[in-house]
Amino acid sequence: YPNRWCRIRECIREPAAEALGTLVLVLIGLGVNCQVALSANTAIVPAPMGIFLSNAFGWALGAACGVWISAGISGGHINPGGQVTIAMAVYRGFPWRKVPLYILGQVLGSFVAALVVYGNYFHAIDIIEGGRSVRTVPGTASYFTSYAADYASDLNCFFTEFLCSFVLLLVVFAITDAHNAALPPHLAPLALFAALFCIISGLGLNTSFAINPARDFGPRLMTSIVGYGESVWAYRHQFWLWCTVCGPLAGGLVAGGLYDALLYTGADSVFNR
Repeated sequence: YPNRWCRIRECIREPAAEALGTLVLVLIGLGVNCQVALSANTAIVPAPMGIFLSNAFGWALGAACGVWISAGISGGHINPGGQVTIAMAVYRGFPWRKVPLYILGQVLGSFVAALVVYGNYFHAIDIIEGGRSVRTVPGTASYFTSYAADYASDLNCFFTEFLCSFVLLLVVFAITDAHNAALPPHLAPLALFAALFCIISGLGLNTSFAINPARDFGPRLMTSIVGYGESVWAYRHQFWLWCTVCGPLAGGLVAGGLYDALLYTGADSVFNR
């Protein structure tokens, strides 16, 4: 190491890559959410600046950019619960000692991103809410985190998150399989873009496609701090836990288990040892 900072950087490089990758994912995604939702109000701008497809493209491109930033350093997980960090630890031998630091980096990145987006748009949010001291849940909190559609039951919401994560993890495991149609590392973000765009376009209506526990938890923590209060945690009897954490965790683990049990022949899988 040429200097002390290089030695320190070596210790934090992988979690830092996860933090920056997740920050870019959430920054782009939440920025699109806010711009589309806020611009629908003529008191803010005279004409809308986006439609639902804007959300789909924004989140999918945000994920691609986040993976491009972090893939060569940390693997580009930018997603802890079941998909991708924990699933890789369960099935592919990813070191469990790295899991807490990866998750910490992912949550920190998403929290900072949400805070930046809120700081960018809080004047417009004031107009929507009717004042600086007014913050409603779901209301404008839904610009930052996932909430259920009124018609959707709790089981329906859980299944939606399970299904979205199931599809995403099948794609992740396939594109990292050297014995399948594996992509060159620099093209993997494009495959993730395609997968997320399809998932968001067709499967996320019930819950606004949380899919990623870090993407939901970090912004939810931010909203609770800036004025939305404890309601963001109490909504639908801890919706954030059983739907946006447990749903993706279950879907990711089932998808990873099925792929490795039925298709994967690599020596790093628990099924092939």
